Amino acid sequence: MAKAKFERTKPHCNIGTIGHVDHGKTSLT
Repeated sequence: MAKAKFERTKPHCNIGTIGHVDHGKTSLT
């Protein structure tokens, strides 16, 4: 959910956001 939200909020920075979210998601999982 956070990924989609961030992607929509900053699509131009989706690459950096996705990487950041992906890292946190992996750590959480």
